[in-house]
Amino acid sequence: MEPAGTLERGLAVLRVLADDPGRRMRATDLVRATGLARSTVDRVLATLVHLGHLRAEGRDVLLAPPLMELGAAYLACDGLQETLSPLAERLAAELDESVSLAVRDGDGVRFVGQFTRRRTMSVAFRVGDLLPAGRCAAGLALLDPGAPWAEDDQLIEPGLIAVALPVRDPDGKAVCAVSVVSHTSRHTMAGLREHALPRLRATVAAMEAALAVRAREPRRAPAGVDGSRAVKEELGMGYLRSLARGLAVLVSLGSVRGGGTLADSARATGLPRATVRRAVQALEGLGYAAAEGDRHVLLPKVLELGYTHLSGLTFGEVVQPHLADLVARVRESASVAVLSGDDVVYVARVPTVSIMSVDITVGTRFPAYATSMGRVLLAGLPAERVAAIEPKPLSRRTVTSPEGLAAAVRQAATDGYALVDQELEEGVRSIAVPVRGPDGRVVAAVNVATHASRASRDHLLRDVLPELRATAARMEADLAHTGRLP
Repeated sequence: MEPAGTLERGLAVLRVLADDPGRRMRATDLVRATGLARSTVDRVLATLVHLGHLRAEGRDVLLAPPLMELGAAYLACDGLQETLSPLAERLAAELDESVSLAVRDGDGVRFVGQFTRRRTMSVAFRVGDLLPAGRCAAGLALLDPGAPWAEDDQLIEPGLIAVALPVRDPDGKAVCAVSVVSHTSRHTMAGLREHALPRLRATVAAMEAALAVRAREPRRAPAGVDGSRAVKEELGMGYLRSLARGLAVLVSLGSVRGGGTLADSARATGLPRATVRRAVQALEGLGYAAAEGDRHVLLPKVLELGYTHLSGLTFGEVVQPHLADLVARVRESASVAVLSGDDVVYVARVPTVSIMSVDITVGTRFPAYATSMGRVLLAGLPAERVAAIEPKPLSRRTVTSPEGLAAAVRQAATDGYALVDQELEEGVRSIAVPVRGPDGRVVAAVNVATHASRASRDHLLRDVLPELRATAARMEADLAHTGRLP
């Protein structure tokens, strides 16, 4: 099977899954949808699961957050989101309205930035969503960039109104549009123009100035990309190394803003130039890349490969599958919680099935000082914040002195975990580790809780703690892709 053909088949499978991400699909569904042989689909799925782009749940396959690296490569190659997002976000705050960034994609426009104001009637567009260019303000602004402005007076949906302007690069080309989106419950079309256009024009001028500064920056060296992730011999014939290499080439094109040459991609992936050329030709044939002189750039269509769905996942939706895997391994209930004042609040939970179980649901609150997750979370706070907590006895084992609590929190910070033995309630024993955001800050905690008669302290430390730490690491990797924090 030629590498380019393998890449095309792999992308065909991804497109089917991304077109209906809410539906659970199996290999047989993908065979019908793609027309590919069952053996081919099986090998594609095995490879994509190994790469982390898909997750297998029994016989079902689902999109997984690491797949977002494909869309992220386009956004990095294009560079508009990184350069213009701060200005768009500031405009949204100034106007107290939602603001969008969009680029042309064939006959439509695809959103590359969304800065939404949260209210009862709010804009539900996501990064990667595609709209007809002739039926939205951003598309009209790009279809006729010489017009004073473009507006959408309920063209795309009743009640939704928007005003937009194009943003031009230093060569005068309209490279994207910025739109202010509102609702008829807040403004008339004329009222939105009056409210938004002056600040919108000023923001566009600032955006064009930022693009001019960016154009003068030197091209950076391409970042390295793993060309195959694993040798074929390790996984047998079920692993399509050529598919992994083709996706690595796609990602490598985003390692240099403005696209890269074949030589850049070969250096970044460590692949032969001929292999890179075949992969790039396949990507261009499918509309995911284009040649600009000797460089090759990714196109907005890459965002259709699952980015839209995955970028919309909530924090709880990201961590929930990992909790389920943890429970399957340790056969005890597991939860994720965040700190809210002096309490922990459960944001995700998978209970185990047993006659005697810990009865907790999402939204449950407990005093942080008496829980393993609470102590892990308190360990990320300044000492004076912990000293202000006044612990009260909840069981005969509860640590109730401020000094004892401070010592327990310090120990949790030193150990990287907390084990709380029947302090919240007689019979409940739990162990927790932190979940960190991309900046290393503790954003949540994950624990395993059990009845003391069923699991000793030694068992929790010896057998459960390593599984907890591995689960937290997987959660952190997915959260880094989605950028989703609680």
